[in-house]
Amino acid sequence: MHGQMFVEVLHPDRRRHPWPIVLIHGSGLTGTCWMTTPDGRPGWANRLLDDGWCVAVVDQPTRGRSALHPSLHGPLRVMSPEKVEFLFTASSKHLGWPGAENHTQWPGAGHRGDPQFDAFYASMVPYIPDAESEWLMRAAGAALLDRIGPAVLLTHSQAGAFGWLIADARPDLTQGIVAVEPVGPPRDAVDLRGGTAVSHAPARPFGVTIAPLEYSPPVSEKSPLEFEGFATDWAILGWRQATPARQLPNLKKIPTLVISAEASYHRMYDHLTVGFLRQAGVEVDHILLEDRDIYGNGHMMMLEKNSDQIVDVISGWLERQCSSIKR
Repeated sequence: MHGQMFVEVLHPDRRRHPWPIVLIHGSGLTGTCWMTTPDGRPGWANRLLDDGWCVAVVDQPTRGRSALHPSLHGPLRVMSPEKVEFLFTASSKHLGWPGAENHTQWPGAGHRGDPQFDAFYASMVPYIPDAESEWLMRAAGAALLDRIGPAVLLTHSQAGAFGWLIADARPDLTQGIVAVEPVGPPRDAVDLRGGTAVSHAPARPFGVTIAPLEYSPPVSEKSPLEFEGFATDWAILGWRQATPARQLPNLKKIPTLVISAEASYHRMYDHLTVGFLRQAGVEVDHILLEDRDIYGNGHMMMLEKNSDQIVDVISGWLERQCSSIKR
């Protein structure tokens, strides 16, 4: 068997909300990223439990406690310590993008040998390429919702694509999507090299995913999505659909939130992802953390010093979207 997914379901002492929250981690991580922070504080899973939410913490297929079969899944990728420092823990020292100098919330020094960095890097694992991950997680996520019933999907980074795919497969069982800096931008993949954003196109033929999404009118090999480029304020090219834009009917009715941090490299393009979804008919709220007086965060905001403030914003948004219940 392969493609199976380990899920740990945690129940609060007093449940206040009707829907569980499914926490889906990103590249190189496992579900442990939701459980505790590198400096030993309770993670978002525990904070959501305190707020009365039931949470389901997954290890995506081939990752962590979800079995990997190398003969089936092929070679693995490993994120180097240098890349982790650059993107996640010591961005203010590398200055790889505008705003990186504002990254102040990582606990500790952010480099190898620092206890908090080493604790974080010890939690990272090898991973398979995004394309196969999307197919596996779409199937496993749909099977999970079939089993537990309606739920909210909370995704981070690479898992942003999983949220769109699972909701597209099970729109009636998806009560909301919270996408914390989802993989992007639309169409292209972006690498940061020497302070320059380098695009590799086309990486996401369905706009925000590699695997198929249900569009109206349908997308096919003979009738693919058509894109048009436009200039942005950052060093990357933006992409949107050529008009008339096809719609994403299964995602239209699902409350959706995208959250972006002040000092993350995602600030160059999260707004492009939001714009692409809105053009396809999806109603998306976009919260910039500095607009909530939350400053200094990078891409791994759920592990940073002010992570409690951020999850409070998420829980508050969900409170407004989902009616409370008393148990």
